[in-house]
Amino acid sequence: MFELKGENSIIKGVVLVAFIATVAMFIAKISIIKNLGFSPLVIGIVLGIIYANTLHTKMPTSIHSGVTFSAKKILRFAIVLYGFRLTFQEIAQVGMDGFLVSLTMLTSTMLIGTFIGIKIFKMDRDTSILTAAGASVCGAAAVLATEPVLKADGYKSAIAVSMVVLFGTISMFLYPVLYETIIKDAVGFLHMTPRQFGIFTGGSVHEVAQVVAIPASIPNASEEMAHSAVIVKMTRVMLIAPMLIILGLILAKTDNSNSKAKLTIPWFAVYFVVVAGFNSLHLIPQNIVDIINKVDTFLLTMAMTALGMGTIFSKFKGAGGAALFTALGMFIWLVIGGFIVVKIIV
Repeated sequence: MFELKGENSIIKGVVLVAFIATVAMFIAKISIIKNLGFSPLVIGIVLGIIYANTLHTKMPTSIHSGVTFSAKKILRFAIVLYGFRLTFQEIAQVGMDGFLVSLTMLTSTMLIGTFIGIKIFKMDRDTSILTAAGASVCGAAAVLATEPVLKADGYKSAIAVSMVVLFGTISMFLYPVLYETIIKDAVGFLHMTPRQFGIFTGGSVHEVAQVVAIPASIPNASEEMAHSAVIVKMTRVMLIAPMLIILGLILAKTDNSNSKAKLTIPWFAVYFVVVAGFNSLHLIPQNIVDIINKVDTFLLTMAMTALGMGTIFSKFKGAGGAALFTALGMFIWLVIGGFIVVKIIV
């Protein structure tokens, strides 16, 4: 009897999350929202946060288990399905230099962000790592994927996502201006070819949607620029699997320094790579893959919405400007450091 009630509560919570996520999907299709590059994931967390700080206390506590289920279980399944968005062939197309840029920017940003967050701005470990993961890999989706490995509180993920949204949006407006006013017609070190700028964009901008939007915002941008940007970005996405495994190894040692280290393998990250490998075989028709990706976007939106629904503003007390300054430090590195890395490698 109790188990049935528990299952019923989960269903009610999941249905509520799904409803809000559906609203987020529709809002994301509005032209002005779409042109700004805001994905349904970002809209979902905003709606979730609004709910958390308005209607949360008026809703029965029984639905909380369903919200938690969406933020944990549905999230991991959605990350696995994310593997259908890329193939090993696409990564090979961009070349070794594009891969090295992705690897260099992911590793350096993760290390820099975690270091300045913890050591310089005295932020807690989980928020520092989550903020760094969002900037170094693929924005909100990376924060969601990293949260289960850290077993972090939901509000810490929300802080990290808010930083991704802020600086990712700035990037979307900054990069086209930089290209048009400085990079395109520059002579010497400041000049970049369309391919170089595409790799620079894909290697340093937060969200996939923002990477797609930047070349689209540049007049007469070549297909080579757009193609290079997206492929390098998706290479960063794939690298999240080894990053999470390495992070799990490090946490196992640091958290169990006085006892035998216990490694919790993020299997969903391993399955993500397996799915990407399967997708590389092209055994499933593309129209079916497109449907899977649409379903996955909805599931990710549900996870993000659930994350927002667990975010109460009062929990942000103590974070102060640490998250903002940490994210700003990473943003400066992504823009300036990313430019230099691309010029050296490509």
